[in-house]
This record gives sequence, structure tokens and C-alpha cells, in this order.
Amino acid sequence: MNQMLNQCPVCKSELVVTRLFCLNCNTTIEGHFHPETNPFASLSPEQMQFLLTFIRCEGRFNRMEEELSLSYPTLRNRFNEILRSLGFEPGREETPVRLTAEDRMRILDELAEGRISSEEAQQRILGKKEEAVEK
Repeated sequence: MNQMLNQCPVCKSELVVTRLFCLNCNTTIEGHFHPETNPFASLSPEQMQFLLTFIRCEGRFNRMEEELSLSYPTLRNRFNEILRSLGFEPGREETPVRLTAEDRMRILDELAEGRISSEEAQQRILGKKEEAVEK
């Protein structure tokens, strides 16, 4: 069985599943289904194999060096490529955001007054978006 595609090979748009089929009883169900989002779907088969080896070796590069006969720098580079493919920046630690109760109340007040969207409020509370500096 072929691996399910996530993107149209022609225009790169998201593909939607329209038919499900049971191999056991030959039942077919048609409709528009959104498959679960799989962050690993964008990885190549080689990257997936590397990741499985990483998990099997409990994240220990010294065990992977022996198993794959690769040097530590090569393993590290391949792991960093996978991190980038998943949207992470290797070596960059995310510092937790510490908002005061006053900051949170200000964000919630702006949300209640309709000055910001619920998505923007959530991003600010989680620290994923810098607030504009008020003058």
C-alpha cells in the first residue's frame, strides 16, 4: 500500500480524503474527511528511519554511532535537519514567558473590548507574539 500524500503534487495545496475503504468487509464510505495532522508526515523515509533508530537507542548518540557506523557530528547534523523540518530551531532554547497578573488582565480586557482577537490574546498569553509597545 502506498503512503498517503498530504499535498497535491501539481499545485502543493492540501489534499482532502474523500473515500474510506475497509479491506475486511469491502465497505466504502464517501465524504470529506480531514486526516489527523501528523507533524512527521513531511519527513523523508530516511529521516523517519533515523528517528526510529534514535528512539530505539533511547536518544543516545553513542549507541547510534555504533549501530549506524556514523560519526557524532554526522548524527548531530542529521538530527538538526529533522528538527528544522519539524519547525524547530536547533540549539535555541525557548524561555518560558512569565506574565504578571496585571499583564494577563490587560490582555483579557483588550479581548473583552474587542481590540484583539481570541487568537492574538492566546498568543500573547503564551508569549508567542510580542505586544506592541504602547506610548
